[in-house]
Amino acid sequence: MLYQNIKPFPEDFLWGGSTSAYQVEGAWNEDGKGLSVIDMCDHPAGTADFKVASDHYHQFKEDVKLFAELGLKAYRFSIAWTRIMPSGKAPVNEKGLDFYHQLIDELLLHGIQPIVTMYHFDLPYELEKKGGWNQRDTIDAFVEYARILFDNYGHKVKYWLTINEQNTMILHPGAIGIPKGGRLPTSKEVYQQNHHMFVAQGRTMRLYHEMFPSGKIGPAMNMTSMYQATSRPEDAIAAHNWETIRGWSFLDLSVWGRYNPLFWSYLQERGMEPIIESGDMEDIQTGQPNLVAINYYSTATIAASTGDASDVAPRAGDQQIMLGEQGVYRAAENPYTEKTKYGWIIDPVGLRLTLRKVYERYHLPILITENGIGSPDVLEAGDVINDTYRIDYIQQHLEQLRLALTDGVNVIGYCPWSVIDVVSTHQGYGKRYGLIYVNRDEQDLKDIRRIKKKSFAWYQQVIQQNGMFIGDPHQAVMKE
Repeated sequence: MLYQNIKPFPEDFLWGGSTSAYQVEGAWNEDGKGLSVIDMCDHPAGTADFKVASDHYHQFKEDVKLFAELGLKAYRFSIAWTRIMPSGKAPVNEKGLDFYHQLIDELLLHGIQPIVTMYHFDLPYELEKKGGWNQRDTIDAFVEYARILFDNYGHKVKYWLTINEQNTMILHPGAIGIPKGGRLPTSKEVYQQNHHMFVAQGRTMRLYHEMFPSGKIGPAMNMTSMYQATSRPEDAIAAHNWETIRGWSFLDLSVWGRYNPLFWSYLQERGMEPIIESGDMEDIQTGQPNLVAINYYSTATIAASTGDASDVAPRAGDQQIMLGEQGVYRAAENPYTEKTKYGWIIDPVGLRLTLRKVYERYHLPILITENGIGSPDVLEAGDVINDTYRIDYIQQHLEQLRLALTDGVNVIGYCPWSVIDVVSTHQGYGKRYGLIYVNRDEQDLKDIRRIKKKSFAWYQQVIQQNGMFIGDPHQAVMKE
C-alpha cells in the first residue's frame, strides 16, 4: 500500500537501546552474585567469556551519562536473577538489590525510562542442577523472584518484560550453550519446560497487575514473518507451519492463554505434548499482558519438506542454530534480500510485515526491544568507528517502522540491539552491535574505554528530530 502522507512518530515514542545482564555487566562473581547457566557454559575457543564483558557493573554511571547524551528516552536491560537470589531462591542478596536500585535511580535522574527484562537466558545454576525448567519448583522460584523485583523496583519501573525469547530457548536449546557436564534436553523435556515457563509467566503477570494496576508487563519474543519460496501451495503450507510453530504458538499462549491448535497437533503427532496439571491453564490465561515486546532481526523463506533428513541444515554462519525440520519445513534462499557478514538476512520490509501481523492478531501495543546488525567494527586513528552499515541498517528499519505506524500499528518504542557493545554469545567481541564502542578484544581487556561510533551521532539526531530523518544517512541530514 502506497501512502500520500506518512505518519510521524508519536511525541511520546520511546527511543531507546538494549543490553542484557550477562553480556554487558561482567563482575560475574562479585558482591555475592551466584553462578548462572551462562557462567557454567563452555565458550568457543579464542572468544571472550562473560566474566568481565563490558564492565557495565563498575561503569554504569559513565554509561548512563552517555545514554543521556545520546538522548535515550528508554533503556531496556535485564536483571541477573543470580545477583538478586544467588541460588535462585531465598536468601536475597542485598548488594545485588542495591546495584539495580542505583542503576534505575541513575536512569531516572537522567530522564531515561527503565524497561526491565526479568529473565534473559541466565537461569541460576543451582536451579539447573535440580532440573531447571523441567521441575515445577522452578515456577515457584521464578514467581518469588518476581515478587522481590516488584517489591523493590515496582514503584520506579513502569515497563516489565517477563522472559526474553522463550521461543529461542525452546526451539534452539543448544544456541545459548550447555553447562559443563550437561546435555541437550529431549524434545519431550523441551516442551515441558516451555509449559512451565508459561505457567510461571502467567502467574507473574497476574501478580504484577495485582500490585501495580497501572504498570505495563508482557512477553518478549523473537518474531519474524515467513515467506513461501514459491507460489506452490505446499510451500505456503510449510511457511504457515513454521511461522505458527516458531512464533504464533508462543504469543498465542502469552496473550490468549491457549495452545494454538496446529501447534498442539504438531506436539501430539510427535509425542511431545506436555503434562498439564490442574490450574495450569487458568494461571496462563489470567496473565493478561498489556503489551507485546518483539526482537526482530530478519525474515526466513520456507519451502515444503521433502520428508527426509536433508530438510535440516545449520543457519548460514551459525552452527548453533539448525533450520528445517523433517516433515514440517525446509529453509530456502530469498533472492530479494541481502545478508550480513554472518549470513543473517537483512529485510527491513519484513519488520513492517511482522509488526502488521502481530498487531492485527493481538491488538496490543508493541515495543521493539531488539533490532540491529552485528559487524567486526574497526577502531581507526583518532578514535573513529565508521559504522555506516549500522546507520544504513537502522535507518532502513525505521523507515519501515514509520510505514507500519501509518498502517495503523501501535508501536510505542524502538530499542536497537545494542546501545553499547556487548559480548556476542558465540562471536565474542569480534561481532559488535553497539552504538558505543568498548575498547577491548577477545582476551585483552585494554582500557575498556567507551568511544562513540558514527552511528551514535546519527541516532542522537534521529532522536532529537523524533525520527523525522530523510536523505543521505552518511551525511546525517535532517529536516522536517
